[in-house]
Amino acid sequence: MIAAHSPVPENTRQRAAELRRLLEYHSRRYYVMDDPEIADAEYDALFRELLLLEREHPELKTADSPTLRVGGAVLPALPAKAHSLRMYSLDNVFDLEEWRDFVKKMLRSAPGLRLEDLAFWMEPKMDGLAMELVYENGLLTTALTRGDGSTGEVVTENMRTVKNIPLRLAGAPERVPSLLEVRGEVVMTKKDFAALNARQEAAGTKSFANPRNAAAGSVRQLDSSVAAGRPLRFIAYGMGLAAWAGATPWKTQEDVMLGIRELGFTIAPRASLCSSALDVEEWRRRLSDQRDDFPFELDGAVAKVNDLDTQRELGFTARAPRFAVAFKFAAMQAETTLKDIVIQVGRTGVLTPVAVLEPVNVGGVVVQRATLHNEDEIKSKQILIGDSVIVQRAGDVIPELVGPVVEKRGGRERPFIFPERCPECGNHVHREEGEAAWRCVNRACPAVIRESIKHFVSKAGLDIQGVGGKLVERLIDRRLLKSPADLFRLRTDNLAALDRMGEKSAAKVVEAVDEAKKKAGLPRLLSALGIRHVGEQTAKALAQAFPSLDDLAAASAEDLRQVPDVGPEVAAAIKDFFAEDGNRRLLQDLKDQGLWPVLRPPVPAASAAGAEGGQISLLSLLPEAFGGPTPSSAPLAGKCLLFTGSLEKLSRGEARRLAEEAGADVVSSVSRKLDYLVVGDAPGAKLDKARDLGIAILSEKEFMEKIGRT
Repeated sequence: MIAAHSPVPENTRQRAAELRRLLEYHSRRYYVMDDPEIADAEYDALFRELLLLEREHPELKTADSPTLRVGGAVLPALPAKAHSLRMYSLDNVFDLEEWRDFVKKMLRSAPGLRLEDLAFWMEPKMDGLAMELVYENGLLTTALTRGDGSTGEVVTENMRTVKNIPLRLAGAPERVPSLLEVRGEVVMTKKDFAALNARQEAAGTKSFANPRNAAAGSVRQLDSSVAAGRPLRFIAYGMGLAAWAGATPWKTQEDVMLGIRELGFTIAPRASLCSSALDVEEWRRRLSDQRDDFPFELDGAVAKVNDLDTQRELGFTARAPRFAVAFKFAAMQAETTLKDIVIQVGRTGVLTPVAVLEPVNVGGVVVQRATLHNEDEIKSKQILIGDSVIVQRAGDVIPELVGPVVEKRGGRERPFIFPERCPECGNHVHREEGEAAWRCVNRACPAVIRESIKHFVSKAGLDIQGVGGKLVERLIDRRLLKSPADLFRLRTDNLAALDRMGEKSAAKVVEAVDEAKKKAGLPRLLSALGIRHVGEQTAKALAQAFPSLDDLAAASAEDLRQVPDVGPEVAAAIKDFFAEDGNRRLLQDLKDQGLWPVLRPPVPAASAAGAEGGQISLLSLLPEAFGGPTPSSAPLAGKCLLFTGSLEKLSRGEARRLAEEAGADVVSSVSRKLDYLVVGDAPGAKLDKARDLGIAILSEKEFMEKIGRT
């Protein structure tokens, strides 16, 4: 017999309601208004009191209780859901001429529109994860990522944990819409991002490349407690559908944003109205001057036509609104001193010169190092150690040393002499004819081993989640790793003995390694081995031609040259790899550890024929062998795709790999069969041809969202 709950005393019910009201009020003062009235300890005491009451009387817990913000729900998967209205991305302009052309294009799109009638709502452009929050009768009911613009992932439990998101809309009931879809960006402040990475590094886990990646990685977790532990913020920038009992009170973008703020949301700092297109130019210039002091990473400004009726009249292109545009900033530069040039040895033995700089703030990021690529670049840029130099950083791109400030030379500067011996192992280095790189050819070089293992666990290798470069270095230092095969010998007990590594974290590492071994297909393993000249694309081609590493090792140079992307140089590198004793021992070790995928398993003769005597289709075997989604379920299955221009966050090889893993056929030219053209900086004639043919144009960000890599 189940005992009935005793009724909740009225004074307890009233106290719970009062605690919810106080916690939401003080949470808004702290996270939205940045004007707290009580100390953290007082807030925590109120929170604990409510938590205790809800545990004693579960019926007191409401859908807008602040205790929901601690997270803890673990979902089996992130379901998909369609947006009521499509979430478009924005076109970009990069200078005043392009901005003025954009305005002229708007005027041509709406013949009755006059330049003097245009006012613009301006916001700083923060690069976060686009999100839509749905409120019904004032309560948060659904949170959706942007996804492909039409359909997003449901992340409601995770977004409930974001402290500045109202669980119930503020304001008098008559002023709260019955339905409201609020759109914005999930971001982190620069200060919070730096603190998060410091915690990640201290824990021996992978740090994040930029705040957007950290925000996206936090939101798209199945365990909501992960998001609860991250310093996420939601910055509203607009709305989807909205419905009131009476007439819509919002007539302009300014009305929308101020109205959203009154309902409890944070809007972008310094967002304001510009009364003309000319004022937009000055507003953007001022923001560019202030970007170093801005709390969030910025890469530009967003200009939106203020009048909502005019927005509706202008409408949308196939991919972006005609009434709004992202006005991007120029690359960020700063001047500093080149203190030294040091050599890093990579996994293939390549010696890369790295500039050691006097620390300098470039666009909110302190830069202390920048790659110089090779000896020829140092000579071509005429860089001397001790020079005053210009450092450049565009968005999240790795800092680049532009060149020296020659007029500031005082005579103490000195040239850099490339070393004749490897700084890690002391062996002589070699530069082959026709190559720019100097190389250490000692496969036992400690740096080559270290970087090879880092590559093995990286996204270009087996993509072992939670095992990053810093953890690899710690494991090597503790003599737990001497080769990639040692990864599969790791045990929870020896990992837990590491500093800042408890049993729970150790178990996760072992589980991640085991999961990567189970999922690894032949192409991924081939790429992970780091064979010279064999990247992810060539690895796939080799795996299709040779069913196993045994077959590949036995192939002649002539056989290898029959494979697409494999010429004499690549064939020679493959033969050299399999001829080396150390590599053969590694391969046998991996085989002994159970990592030996075969692309096309042998089919017994008795079952080789189908019901009608036909052959079994190899297509049914490919998805499992590659360790990826089935072709029919891949996000770009059956689509034809082309990249053009310089991508900001991806190398061309990585972009191609991601596209192919998503099911796309990546081609080299524009034709009518092309489904998508992914456009980076300086795209050239391919963009014009694609537009003429009516082919869908994607930005790099849209491409990443389409394949689910936001």
